[in-house]
Amino acid sequence: MSWKIHALRVVGPLALVACSNNNSAAPTTNDAGGTSAEASAVGTDAGARNPDTAPVVSVDRFSDAFAHLFKRSANASLPAANAPIACDQGPFITHGFGPDGEDVTYYNFDVLPTAPVPIYAFFAGGTEVAGQLHVIDVLPGDPGYNDFWRVNMVTVPSDYVANSITSLAEITAAGFPVTPTDMLVNCPVVPAGSTAMLRYTSESSALVRGWYRDQIVNYFSFDERALVTTSGGAVPTAPILVTFNIDPSSSNAMSGPPSGFMMEPGTLQTHNVVSFLPVSPAYSPLWVVTAYKDSSFAAVSNWATGTQAPVAAADIADVNCPVVAVAQAADGGAADAGVEAAAAVGVDAAADAAGE
Repeated sequence: MSWKIHALRVVGPLALVACSNNNSAAPTTNDAGGTSAEASAVGTDAGARNPDTAPVVSVDRFSDAFAHLFKRSANASLPAANAPIACDQGPFITHGFGPDGEDVTYYNFDVLPTAPVPIYAFFAGGTEVAGQLHVIDVLPGDPGYNDFWRVNMVTVPSDYVANSITSLAEITAAGFPVTPTDMLVNCPVVPAGSTAMLRYTSESSALVRGWYRDQIVNYFSFDERALVTTSGGAVPTAPILVTFNIDPSSSNAMSGPPSGFMMEPGTLQTHNVVSFLPVSPAYSPLWVVTAYKDSSFAAVSNWATGTQAPVAAADIADVNCPVVAVAQAADGGAADAGVEAAAAVGVDAAADAAGE
């Protein structure tokens, strides 16, 4: 059984793979959520667990314990706890502008910290263990949770049977060496059945399964650009300019984010502007939000005009908003810093054109 490896980086003698593990054959789905094509790789050892029959953990991204922008307590129309999330509809998807006026689409996964959390990938003899699901130990709402995971290599013996280890506690108890890397992956944990159909690259949009304390957890994978930690071990950030229907004000609780993004009449087009596209080395899906005054909405169509608009509130929050589609600007301008290959949606060659 062959694997298609995404977001590959080489660290020392070992090859590391991001959280998206996909086979060349089309995967199937099951009631446990995620893809099940790897289940047959699980060994027959009595200690190995079958992902297809394991319990599935409950996930709630809209509780007060986790949410900032999307709290169910403030918006009863948001999905119930553990109900599937359809991310291709508002308020979870936004249409804005790129730095040169490109049409940009990105998902909204709420406010997140810059401190990543570990995700554990298993290696034997320098090769990732086929069929072994990755392991995490925090969920949305837990202290320290983040959609951005720092890859940790777990070195196991050559006779290790896939999915014999399904929790951090078992990794620790086994005494397997764990080596942190500088590699980051953007994998928002969501309820089983959730959908987010768009990707900037050709990676699958299907949910990926992992282990959380002997239970199955489901998450999306976004690898529009390989990410690494900063020198301080944090998730890198990039600036984004937005405007709301009501400028943020400390005296008005319904101003700023609760008022919603300002849009062109009769459309879903905002005049939010991202500073970089995925072809740029400076790109990050964790955006530092600055709001410009809504009176400048009509004048903003790219980064240059956005930075000329008066600021309503600076550095409001850091939000996870992976760019998943880019189309050429209406005036025919290049998609990013002269890299014309980035003008199309989902073109893998764009990364090569940027020198990656």
